[in-house]
Amino acid sequence: MIELTINGEAKQVEVEADTPLLWVLRDTLGLTGTKYGCGIAQCGACTVLVDGQPARSCSLPVEAAQGTRITTIEAIEQDPVGRRVVAAWVAGDVPQCGYCQSGQVMAATALLQATPRPGEAEIQAAMTNICRCGTYNMIAAAIRQAAEAA
Repeated sequence: MIELTINGEAKQVEVEADTPLLWVLRDTLGLTGTKYGCGIAQCGACTVLVDGQPARSCSLPVEAAQGTRITTIEAIEQDPVGRRVVAAWVAGDVPQCGYCQSGQVMAATALLQATPRPGEAEIQAAMTNICRCGTYNMIAAAIRQAAEAA
């Protein structure tokens, strides 16, 4: 039995220790907002926050997540910074297909939690998730808007 803290709630799951956290979230717990993209921790569609830091859940063994605080897109608006990020995403009409956007929002929230007023270089360095639709300019604009709303 593996014990996790997800979105502020204690959860117990009976899975293999090396199961990627992504599949525990999606298949075991039904939290499907976190997406599968590449499976090799490159694209970022599966980004969640682990102790406030962005983590690629497709390559994180669930055993390594024990004893941490995991936040998924389902609970990001419970955080004031996450709420501002989502509001900026909506106001800026950022998503096109939307598939990568949950991971983008998680990465942006982590950035603004750590650096409330990031410069362009900090935004570029932090936002390494891939968007196949190319919404990078709108993503950066939404991050700037969320920072200014603080």
